[in-house]
This record gives sequence, structure tokens and C-alpha cells, in this order.
Amino acid sequence: MKRRDFIKTSAIVGPMASLFPADLTAIVRESLPGKVEKRSLGLTGEMLSMIGFGGIIVKDATPAEASDAVKLAIDSGVNYFDVAPTYGDAEIKLGPALEPYRKSVFLACKTTERGRDGARKELEQSLRNLRTDHFDLYQFHAVITPEDVESIFAPGGAMETYQEAKKEGKIRFLGFSAHSVEAAMAMMDRYDFDTILFPVNYVTWNAGNFGPQVLEKAHQKKMGILALKSMAKAPLPKGVENKEYPKCWYEPLVTPEDIKMGLSFTLSHPVTAALTPGDIRLFKTALNVASSVKPLKDAEIQAIKEKGIAGQPLFKYPRA
Repeated sequence: MKRRDFIKTSAIVGPMASLFPADLTAIVRESLPGKVEKRSLGLTGEMLSMIGFGGIIVKDATPAEASDAVKLAIDSGVNYFDVAPTYGDAEIKLGPALEPYRKSVFLACKTTERGRDGARKELEQSLRNLRTDHFDLYQFHAVITPEDVESIFAPGGAMETYQEAKKEGKIRFLGFSAHSVEAAMAMMDRYDFDTILFPVNYVTWNAGNFGPQVLEKAHQKKMGILALKSMAKAPLPKGVENKEYPKCWYEPLVTPEDIKMGLSFTLSHPVTAALTPGDIRLFKTALNVASSVKPLKDAEIQAIKEKGIAGQPLFKYPRA
């Protein structure tokens, strides 16, 4: 696929302002006192907690810290866990901590490998690390460029491994995460995936024209929509590291009020769940405000739109 064709294909879908404020009638929602709300995941028949546990939270944690973090999540009603080999030792730490609860949770993993053999090797290692015989969801990780898309679907590409592993019972559902509108649109054109994991953020949406096109298409295809970066505030200045939140490559929202705002924006769309940044403190705050996260009203929508437009987005469409 040539880059100009890749851009042309994805560019035919413009921003869909009608998706916000969103119609959540297509999503089944369940609430229990003291627990995180659960929402239906596309056509899978699964119900996931609207706050997800990103495995990077337990990166570099002690076994005791990892167990405590997972127990907190479970006790709060979180049943959606996501991890990847690129998150340092997160798989190794999450596996033992999650093992006692494995039958009652939805475990998602992903790989950046684009070839058949590399994807198979990484899948098998992740299964061992997570101490499980299958993943509920396995995803192509961080799809960005036309070359990524072409490699995945080419003869000898990673899609061959995914389809084989699904037949073997090692994968239940197939999905992908993407960090460009162009890649997300192309992936959805090539295959009927069960899910998409994509940034849905008040700044990228309003100031970057990044997200409406993707959510509209995924919603039309009745895919399960999972969200990244709902609690992101702004990019870090070039060359600056986040010393306060070292697992974040961006500046996150940190106050309860701002985190509630970010999550409310994301979850007012037909989104099943939002993953929090990789810091246990931010995860705890998200859990604390979860019960107050409700679909936004008209005045709130306008206020968050103005705040978003004034911000600096992590991602933009079209991609530079």
C-alpha cells in the first residue's frame, strides 16, 4: 500500500461531530454499589469495567506491590486487564498477581511483532509470563504507518499467527491498537476486528481533529471500543522526562476534578472502557471518581470543548 493511497483512503471520512454528545443506547450498562460500572464490549457478549487496569502499573513493582494493586482493582469491580511485552517486566509481575483471579477477568495482551514467526514467539512467551492458556483479547500493538498495516496482512504476516492461535483456542477475540487515524481506518477496512484500542481524549479530539473519524467507523462496525489517553493533558516539552510520573511519556491529568473531566469526556462516547496511565496513584484516583463519571450535559460539553481547543494535542489528524 503506497502512502498516498493510505492517506487518501482514510481521509474520505471527516470528523463526525454528531457522535458527541454520544448516544449510549447501543451499550449495555450495569452498576453495582461500590463497584466500577460495567459496559458491553461490541458484539463479544462480554461486560467490562469502564475503568481498565493497564499492566504497566506493575512495571518494576515488587511482587507484593503487584498483588496489592491487582487486589485493589478486583475489589473495586475492575475485570479488564491489559498488558504487553513492551511494558518492561509488567507481564512477569502481573502473571502471579492475577493468577488467583484469572477465571473471573478479561485479559488482553498485544504484540508489536508484524511477522508470523515473531508474533507466534511473542504470543507463546506472553502466555507463559501471564500464567494462562489463552488471552481473551489479543491485539496488534501500536499500528501507526501504512507499512505496519501491509506487513500485518502480507503473506507470512502476523495475521496468520492470530488466526491460527484463535483456532487453537489461545485467543478468543482479535483487536488492534493504533496511534494514527490513517492506520486505524486502514485496519478496519482490511478485517472485521472485534475491538479497537485508540486514544479518545478531550484535547486530541477538539484541537487535533483526532478520533471522531475512528470512533464513527468503529461504532458503525459494532466493534468494541477501548480507550487510551483519556487522562492525558499535554505533551512534555522536547527532551524533558516526566520525573513525577516516569511511566508516562506525556503530562497526565492528576487532580480528581481533572481526571473526572477526562474520563467523563471519553466515557460519554460509545466507549466500553478507558485504560488509565501507568501509575498506581492515578489509577486509584480514577477508581475514586468513577462513581461520579456520568455522560456530560450540554453546558459541560461546551466547557470541555473550549478547554480542549485551547490545549496541545498528543496526536493530530492528518498525521504529519
